[in-house]
Amino acid sequence: MSDNPILLDLPEHIVGERILLRSWLPGDGAALFEAIEESRDHILPWLPWGPWHDKVETTETRVREWHAHYQLRDDMAIAILSRDQSRILGGTGLHRIDWHNRSFEIGYWIRQSEHGKGYVTEAVKLLTDFAFDHLEANRVFIRCATTNVRSNAVPKRLGFIHEGTTRQSIKDTEGVIHDVEVYSLIKSDRLR
Repeated sequence: MSDNPILLDLPEHIVGERILLRSWLPGDGAALFEAIEESRDHILPWLPWGPWHDKVETTETRVREWHAHYQLRDDMAIAILSRDQSRILGGTGLHRIDWHNRSFEIGYWIRQSEHGKGYVTEAVKLLTDFAFDHLEANRVFIRCATTNVRSNAVPKRLGFIHEGTTRQSIKDTEGVIHDVEVYSLIKSDRLR
């Protein structure tokens, strides 16, 4: 693998049993805005970017910025879609990328009407496998506010190791500071 991430050939899609993952694309803004609108009360306590999506045009701008960052490989925001690509289910991605150490953080959210159906777990599993198998990750980690019980269940379900709690390390959209749980998998964990 090249040491220059921009030279990495990435697949257009990562296909799962029920979902498909792909980079956000220009033109996704209206459908993403609709998913966020449906889910504001569900996601806003945990995702500080929610208020940035105040109208379709702003969301389309964000989608195009995410697409550019994906192409540069400095942040990889990814759409979670139904397998036939007819509906945006949520989002995930590889963030806080450290190419030198091959470390990637996975974030995720799901629209309210798709909550509790296992799509996030499937997406995180696909993305974790992709990071280790295609990007040669040494470490993949997930951070969740301690009080976000459902988000904390995902890394536990997938066998991530709980590293610890970082105290008072994230603010929600109301300005309340929360403790954060940190989970990770490293290359040797996958060999066990």
